[in-house]
Amino acid sequence: MSIRLRLAFIYSVVLCLLAAVVVGAIYLALAHGLANEPAPVSARQVQTVPGQPGSITITPVQLETAQRIANESALYKLRTYSLAALLVLFAASFGIGWLVAGYLLKPIGRITGVAREITATDLSRRIDLGGPDDELRRLGDTFDDMLGRLDDSFASQRRFIQEASHELRNPLAVIRTNLEVTLADPAASREDLRHTAEVVERSTERMSRLVDDLLLYARNETPALEHEQIDAASLVEEAAEEFQAPAEARGLHLVWSAEPGLLILGDRNALRQALANLLANATRLAPAASTVGVRAGREGPWVWLAVDDQGPGIAEADQPAVFQRFWRGPASSGDSGERRSGLGLTIVRQVVEAHGGEVKLVSAPGVGSTFALWLPAVVATNVAPGAGTVAAPRDVAELPSAPPSPPTRQVWPAELPGGPPG
Repeated sequence: MSIRLRLAFIYSVVLCLLAAVVVGAIYLALAHGLANEPAPVSARQVQTVPGQPGSITITPVQLETAQRIANESALYKLRTYSLAALLVLFAASFGIGWLVAGYLLKPIGRITGVAREITATDLSRRIDLGGPDDELRRLGDTFDDMLGRLDDSFASQRRFIQEASHELRNPLAVIRTNLEVTLADPAASREDLRHTAEVVERSTERMSRLVDDLLLYARNETPALEHEQIDAASLVEEAAEEFQAPAEARGLHLVWSAEPGLLILGDRNALRQALANLLANATRLAPAASTVGVRAGREGPWVWLAVDDQGPGIAEADQPAVFQRFWRGPASSGDSGERRSGLGLTIVRQVVEAHGGEVKLVSAPGVGSTFALWLPAVVATNVAPGAGTVAAPRDVAELPSAPPSPPTRQVWPAELPGGPPG
């Protein structure tokens, strides 16, 4: 039974029940009134009228009997007509209910028709219901909003697959070309074979990093992050210890500073990965004998973690694109020659936004870059006395292990990129 039929039937039944109650009440009131009507006066008689042949005399008993028969006949006719009227009312109300239900359910039919026409490859259709701002209009608008989100999601997924396929195709093409050239040369020397093997190894390492970043990107895109109370100072310390050796190997001076009690709520592994991605870029791009800094602090209700370097910097025109998937800046003299997957900064933004924060950038070509992660701070609980007290932000020269006035702009911490989120 369709919903339109059910609505028409329910409308008719309810209307007929109400009419039956009204008619029943009228019938009972009339029956009660006729039953309690006073009997004819005994002295009242019908006399023979002179000059009218066939006239009779009716006794009081006969008059009472005639009145009772007339009352019963009237009640019988009332019952008959009422029942017939109820049947006609049911049929008429069912027809009217059918038409009204069809009119009211017409928008739902339109929604159903559009939903049937939508396919996974074409989510551009919209209901665009229009009409008064009622429940059905809001249902149609909600459905349109859902289609818009699905369309954006599918489009993003398609772009992601296309870009990932393109990124994987490049190292595969390098491997295939080098192997074909080497195999086609019967006089290839041991050095040639070794060189080909080294090229293949670098390409496979690149693919491995790309696959790892893709898996991490897919993991962070799902709401599966753990949430625990974390001291941002411990994240800075762990990241600095992890990158101390790579920095020294490239002749870099890695400095770090963070006061204890910078509490945030989030996933430790994800936040450590985000900070590691920034440090990996900084140590890879910074020129030898320069300084890379990683620090943390607090400003109002926000905790910031920031990484700065004295690398090639990023042009202002390129800065809006640095967090897009597979974006890579131009090669520079400070680059170690290792090409990354192009997902590192995308993962950083993804992790920070999943924690309700923002990532901001200040950079200038030839000067360096500063990336700051702004995360909501939490009130210190169950920590050692004084651990939850955060001193006011200080200038870079006052921070422990601060570099001696490097040739880059001083942004710690009052001039952190963009300031705290609004």
